[in-house]
Amino acid sequence: MATRTEYQHGEFSWVTVSTSDTAAAKRFYGGLFGWQFNDMPAGPGQTYTFLELDHKSVGGLSAITPEMGSVPPHWMPFVNVRSADEIAKRVAQNGGKTLYGPENVLDVGRMGVLADPTGARLAFWEPKRHKGAALVGETGAMCWNELMTPDIEAAGRFYRAVFDWSSDLVDTSEDSSYTIFKIGQTMIAGMMARPARLKNVPPNWLTYFGVDDVDASAAKVRELGGKVMQPPTDIPGIGRFSVTQDGQGAVFAIAKFIPPVQ
Repeated sequence: MATRTEYQHGEFSWVTVSTSDTAAAKRFYGGLFGWQFNDMPAGPGQTYTFLELDHKSVGGLSAITPEMGSVPPHWMPFVNVRSADEIAKRVAQNGGKTLYGPENVLDVGRMGVLADPTGARLAFWEPKRHKGAALVGETGAMCWNELMTPDIEAAGRFYRAVFDWSSDLVDTSEDSSYTIFKIGQTMIAGMMARPARLKNVPPNWLTYFGVDDVDASAAKVRELGGKVMQPPTDIPGIGRFSVTQDGQGAVFAIAKFIPPVQ
């Protein structure tokens, strides 16, 4: 497993789950992914837990605080940026809102949370001591992030302007219009038009974690008290995935992608 020590501007570098029950979340994700948990103090009465595989970080976990209001348990991916303050300016200039920050997180980085013009939320991170996940693209680690939105044109304009992404529309079928966001030739994330059957689902960013066997992992989700929202499904030429939910309600996806042909 190759260790990441830095990320370029515009890359997804981190993901964290905010939960209503940290002990239950640890049991669930430890059982599903084999993660270990490294608790760190994060201010008066607060703890931030680093999620690890073989002592390499893959993400974070924290309790929902009163300051967060009635927000439900959720996963939040982070985009690495050169300047969090510059990103906040771009967000405002391009029809989005900065919901939090930018603010320093101790001495480890500076972060903000945005809402794009369609309402999907995403965090951005200016690294200081904390550069991001040590493992990505591996079994048990973040391997993809995907936006589902009712307006791919508005969302595409926004993210291209804010993060300097380019975009390629790769699928225009009625139920799954799909765009790939890129930095140079590096694929950063995906964007799909929200299908009519999911019209009541708010615009959102979905994080995928790599697994060795999607069907076995989906069964494990149920065994551990979670739910399978999208059963294991093949994506021709890409791989197999499932959309799932932990016992507290945080939604994430699991996937095994076909390695690219060299």
